[in-house]
Amino acid sequence: MDIAKSNKTALVFGGTGLIGSYLLRHLCASEHYIKILSYGRRKASFDHPKLDHQIIDFSKLDSELENMNGHDIFICLGTTIRKAGSREAFKRIDKEYVLKIAEIAAEKKVNQLFLVSAVDANSSSKVFYSRVKGEVEIEAEKLNFWAIHIFRPSILLGSRDENRPLEKIAVILGGALNKISNSILGKYQPVHAERVAIKMVRSASALQGGVFYYASDEINAIE
Repeated sequence: MDIAKSNKTALVFGGTGLIGSYLLRHLCASEHYIKILSYGRRKASFDHPKLDHQIIDFSKLDSELENMNGHDIFICLGTTIRKAGSREAFKRIDKEYVLKIAEIAAEKKVNQLFLVSAVDANSSSKVFYSRVKGEVEIEAEKLNFWAIHIFRPSILLGSRDENRPLEKIAVILGGALNKISNSILGKYQPVHAERVAIKMVRSASALQGGVFYYASDEINAIE
């Protein structure tokens, strides 16, 4: 397989979200990419000469992505059960849409998959959210990509449009504990969304074949 290092096209899903908005900026700034296609229900707030916004209907992914073509795919789709309105709606977005997008990309010979998951993702978890994330990881690993990079951030730092009071409390507590010891929280330490985006772009440029996982402490360790 001929793996391109430069003059690449990036495919981004979730570019209007917290991680995705940073990801678009860093992909556009990267010398390795000449084109970034951002797929979503609405146009991302960021514009750049390299960036092309693709407005799609996620209920019709087969037809909407029929002409999709690129080298690396970045999937940052994600919601909460509260925001989705039900467990079924959450699963449709975080599992069915994500896997369908990844499957189509694999069929179109996209080389690398970069997927945002979550801390404690586990298909055997008693926690519904963690179980769904774990199921996605297992299915994604089966797909025919040259490289699969899965990111498992804990509490995400950054400015959000929505209010998440429990996350704010966790961030405050996490920050206090990290002042005592940077390693005390390990994979549970809060991580800024931009650092996740930077780690994704750097992982894409490293060109390592295989399956890789990244927790918050490893993401925070980047310089």
